[in-house]
Amino acid sequence: MNRKKILFIYYQNTKPGGIARVLSQLTAELAELNYDIEILFLLEAHQDFYPIHSKVKKHYINAFGDKYSRFGTSIYKKYNKIPKIYTVYSYLYDFGTYRVLNQWINENHQNYDIIVSCWYKISSMLAVNSKVSKKTIAWEHTNYQIGGFLYYNILRKYYKKLHAIVALTQASLDHYKKINPNAVIISNIIGDNYENVDLDIEKKENIICTVGRLHPEKNIAEFIDIIKECNIGQDWKIIIAGNGSQMALLKEQTQKLGLDNIEFLGDIPQEEILELYKKSKIFCMTSLNEGLPTVLIEAMFCGNALIAYDCPTGPSEIINAFNGYLIKMRDKENYIIKLKHLINNSHELTELMISSKTESEKWSKEKIIPQWEKIL
Repeated sequence: MNRKKILFIYYQNTKPGGIARVLSQLTAELAELNYDIEILFLLEAHQDFYPIHSKVKKHYINAFGDKYSRFGTSIYKKYNKIPKIYTVYSYLYDFGTYRVLNQWINENHQNYDIIVSCWYKISSMLAVNSKVSKKTIAWEHTNYQIGGFLYYNILRKYYKKLHAIVALTQASLDHYKKINPNAVIISNIIGDNYENVDLDIEKKENIICTVGRLHPEKNIAEFIDIIKECNIGQDWKIIIAGNGSQMALLKEQTQKLGLDNIEFLGDIPQEEILELYKKSKIFCMTSLNEGLPTVLIEAMFCGNALIAYDCPTGPSEIINAFNGYLIKMRDKENYIIKLKHLINNSHELTELMISSKTESEKWSKEKIIPQWEKIL
């Protein structure tokens, strides 16, 4: 029996990011199951941030090298203070990406049985290519509503031509089922290091943590305000891991509020994030928008009690009475009440941490890999 050849397509594997991480994990698992796996990165050759399995072959094409991408980059560098100029850059870069990707796909698509696109823009580009649409799976990692007029209103309609769509949440599945009946829901693999974590609940420290990109949609400024209003004692430490455009503003906000028990770690390796989860008791998320927030699942594997806003989409798929509190969007007062309650009720917090660890078993790879094998 011939091994099925599968091509995954994503932008890069140069820095921390949820998609690159789960791409690394899924392709490794499939390679071990004797699938013939290759990855096409839309960036010139680069050193892997997340390890790629030795059996997985990598290809590189430089989307930034296209003349339209270069033109967009030059405009953005020159006029970056003009409102909406990033949108102009983005469309020019996307068109350059389409040109480079389309040429490579037209020359090489016959070498693959299945193509898996890891981002909605790439999926849209493949959906309008009649040579490959029928053997393409759109692996959707973010809220189906994003993408603006071009991607949400126009190009996603072409998803009806795709082989299948893999969604991460029920809300996304309900949406994509209306476009393509071959839409399914498959959760992300969290990884052996989390599933096999050596955890001692009694050794956990009084740490509240949050992990993610420090960008506006993650709403970290509100998390800092919540910490301030909780009047948490010095026997607790608050740790923020991640980097992004708001780092300087958030540090300034912390200083103005006199919160000397908040620590910013910046970008740290996955091994250190795992150790942070293992030490923490409470994981907080204040995001305004998510796909499926795997940070919640990671924290759950490490026995953290969870508190998050019920943003679209994802947290409601993960958080329940056995692992934490799901807070109505923008109900800051209730968020503060629940966080203070956990801090001041150590017995209940310990019980919640133990049951959270138990709940994480629902997200094991033994339940996820067979779903991928079925759709492939």
